[in-house]
Amino acid sequence: MKDMVGVLEGFVEYVDSPAHLVLAGPAVTGVSDDPEGEEVWNETCAAWSRLPKAGRSRVHLAAIPMADPVENALVVNALQRHASVVAQKSLAEGFGLTVAEAMWKSRPVVASAVGGIVDQVVDGETGLLVRDPHDLRAFGAAVERLLGDQAEATRIGWRARTHIAEHFLGDRHLLQYAELLTDIL
Repeated sequence: MKDMVGVLEGFVEYVDSPAHLVLAGPAVTGVSDDPEGEEVWNETCAAWSRLPKAGRSRVHLAAIPMADPVENALVVNALQRHASVVAQKSLAEGFGLTVAEAMWKSRPVVASAVGGIVDQVVDGETGLLVRDPHDLRAFGAAVERLLGDQAEATRIGWRARTHIAEHFLGDRHLLQYAELLTDIL
């Protein structure tokens, strides 16, 4: 449901800047509760291999290690902190942890307007939402927009961090629970 092939194809087809895409996901051997993981990885590798050479040179597939949680966190953190844009083009999604992590790191996000992501991202303010997750042209245009306007990308990234701090950190939820209990009593 993360639509890795769609991200790959949308990037190569509609992002004209010289940017590179690191398409990262968990190493399939490290995730026991994802029976489709290996199939998705194989489909993604096959789609990558069908790209013209110029496209393949701009797209890098990364299987993130899962055995060591610290190693996993370090790799994800490094990828997100060095990204110009973080994309989460899911077809369906609950709470988008990748989205929240990237926003906390002040990275501009392009994401599908599905599931919990619409509660996390304020379109045009704290990220860019793609209304139709199947619309590869709109996805590419949103990525291209942020890559082409560093001032907007920076502004969105800082607003994203503030938004996450105000709405999604554990301290805030703890205070809300305390307020609720006080109101009930």
